[in-house]
Amino acid sequence: MKIVFFGTPEFALPSLEILLKECYSINAVVTAPDKPRGRGQQVVPVPVKKFAVGNNIPVFQPENLKDEDFIAGLKKINPDIMVVVAYRILPPEVFTLPSQGAFNLHASLLPGYRGAAPINWAIINGEKETGVTTFFLEEKVDTGNIILQARCPIGENETAGELHDKLAEIGSGVVLHTVRLIEQGKAEIYDQDERLASRAPKLTKETGNIDWTKTAREVHNLVRGLSPAPAAYSFLDGKKLKLYRTEVLDEEVEREPGAIIRADDELHIAAGKGILRVTELQLEGKRRMSTPDFLRGMKLTVGQQLTRQ
Repeated sequence: MKIVFFGTPEFALPSLEILLKECYSINAVVTAPDKPRGRGQQVVPVPVKKFAVGNNIPVFQPENLKDEDFIAGLKKINPDIMVVVAYRILPPEVFTLPSQGAFNLHASLLPGYRGAAPINWAIINGEKETGVTTFFLEEKVDTGNIILQARCPIGENETAGELHDKLAEIGSGVVLHTVRLIEQGKAEIYDQDERLASRAPKLTKETGNIDWTKTAREVHNLVRGLSPAPAAYSFLDGKKLKLYRTEVLDEEVEREPGAIIRADDELHIAAGKGILRVTELQLEGKRRMSTPDFLRGMKLTVGQQLTRQ
């Protein structure tokens, strides 16, 4: 069975690794072009490319997925299956090529949370459960027939980064099972229920701007839903303050939204309803640190206000 694997970030690696471990033939990997990254703007291979090169797998890095040379290269492989994990939207010219179809691993229980940021939005919206879905690709994004799903609880204080890693591992098993079912001709598919559809749009800078008039639970969900990146933020004396970890102390107390109400060995902030304990944060121009370390170097006073600026 000839497989072409599409993926770019760390999330895709466990799926690629397990297919190789189980002795499936990966005839090519398609991943994002190399670009300057980080503060030094050095050109560093994306995680999937680095793994593929290390395992002698041919790599395609097209800028344009409709490029004739790229499509000709795929046709030459004549793949049986295309496996897509955390990659761009494929045009029909590409996903209709494999004889047994192209499927995607999506980090939600479809049709819920269709879109670019399903892990983040599930946490931001306070969901208690999420999961992963494999589905056959169709032209309309995230709408194809479902093959398999696996459920996963979301912890009360679990961050997007932690859930991301957990779902990547769960997803790898689902990808492997999906490939086996397709290979054996036993894949049973079912339609997505459009009545249950919801969106998980791309995160914007404004998404992370904390509205302290919301409840402590809502602010807490925003913080962990955007941690570690891009991070929820507020402003303290005109400087951006990123919050990475918080806990809900009280959900009923009503104080001035955004006001610091404790700043000794702990940092407590009032929301529109309830109180939030901040346990990890980063002030503009400083490194990320625990709250005790932060408070040892930063004098805060009760009554100081965090704002949206």
